Amino acid sequence: MNTTLAKPKFAQFAQFARRAFNPPIRDKPFWIVQGMIMVIVVLHYFVDTQRSLVGGAFPAGVPVTLLVIPIGYAALRYGLTGSLATTIWTILLWLPDLMLPHDEGHVGDDLINLTIVLAVAYIFGRRVEAERTFQAQADEASALAFAVEVGYRRLFESNRAPIIVLEDDDVVSEANPAAKELFGVDVVSRTGTVLIGHNAKVETLSGRVTTLANGHDYRLDVVTLPLVASSPRRQVTFEDVTEERSEERRARQFAQLVVQAEEDQRRRLSRELHDEPLQLFLHLARRLELLSHSDGVSPTVAASLEETRNQALEAAARLRTLARDLRPPALDQLGLIPALSSLVADVDDDGPSSHLSVHGTATRLAPEIELGAFRIVQESLRNAVRHANAQHLDVSVSFETNYLALRINDDGVGFDPSIPSTLKGPSESLGLVGMRERARLLGGVINVYSSPQHGTEVTATLPLLEIPSR
Repeated sequence: MNTTLAKPKFAQFAQFARRAFNPPIRDKPFWIVQGMIMVIVVLHYFVDTQRSLVGGAFPAGVPVTLLVIPIGYAALRYGLTGSLATTIWTILLWLPDLMLPHDEGHVGDDLINLTIVLAVAYIFGRRVEAERTFQAQADEASALAFAVEVGYRRLFESNRAPIIVLEDDDVVSEANPAAKELFGVDVVSRTGTVLIGHNAKVETLSGRVTTLANGHDYRLDVVTLPLVASSPRRQVTFEDVTEERSEERRARQFAQLVVQAEEDQRRRLSRELHDEPLQLFLHLARRLELLSHSDGVSPTVAASLEETRNQALEAAARLRTLARDLRPPALDQLGLIPALSSLVADVDDDGPSSHLSVHGTATRLAPEIELGAFRIVQESLRNAVRHANAQHLDVSVSFETNYLALRINDDGVGFDPSIPSTLKGPSESLGLVGMRERARLLGGVINVYSSPQHGTEVTATLPLLEIPSR
């Protein structure tokens, strides 16, 4: 026997049995129904046994189908529980009639009619039960939806953040007390475009920060509410981020001051190196040259003086390179491209082969943009030479309409960008942090793409029209 099929059938039978033996015995109409059945059964039994006396009044006997009335009523009122219990009660009462001798009880006809009555009772009971179950589920869902609506309404009204609800035509249909305090009590029926002060679609403003008429900064959160009508609605929450933005502005201003102080220090050191130590080394080289050619100086001493002179000139050249790296004069005098050309040429002379390509029309830019772009390229080349062991470097500068694009490629050892910066070398991690900070201060972004043994690519995009306010 298939136990898999037997278990559901047994469970269903057990469920019917529980319903049949758990009738609503405390309900008075239930007993009235049972009384009606008893009257019909007794009357039918009497007609069958005393046909000679009542044959004229009941020529065809009392129809069994009359039982449909009370059983159907029990099914409609109590569902499957009432119909099953009433049906069992009917069968028990009908047994004496079925046991009459000489077929006085019309066993065949009665069994057929009883079967029809039982089928009607079962169908009615199941149908009513299904309708009641569906109605109960619908009521439960309605109650849950109402509870959710009440909870949402409480949250909507008590939320300290201003919240408005916009219809599909951009008109405010609802506003919580915080929104009415922010926009005024007449906020309902006004348009979201006027309130927010932005001509873009509300959906595109989600997550962005805007400054409202009260001077505060708000981050907008836009969500689409479930459909309750033919058109969708959008809920806009205004999160006051004025303090957060103020802290961000102060942090940016501090970073700008740090960068400015660093550049001032670089400029001063470059000037001091050029004006004093470099000149002293050059003067020393000239004196050594004069001494080496003086009368009475032996060839051995002259050779030593010449060697010392060359060392002084080499030291002067290194000081000149150091001063130029600190603050290249070409950057202020000639612009970004000449300064980068000199930088790439120096790298090409002393290290890996390097190439600079320029796209678009090279023009003079704002000093802070030229300085930031130069430092980003300079740090990228320094990292490639010192840490990546690169053999080939390629620098690309693109002058676009609204932004400046930089790309620095190397064929070095590369690295894993997913490794935290704290696990990298101090100079390497600080160099990347410095480049990102310079780009951020200029309103741009830097991306670093790399993988072990596959080189590194640094890209930077710096806007030309808008720089974050200080």
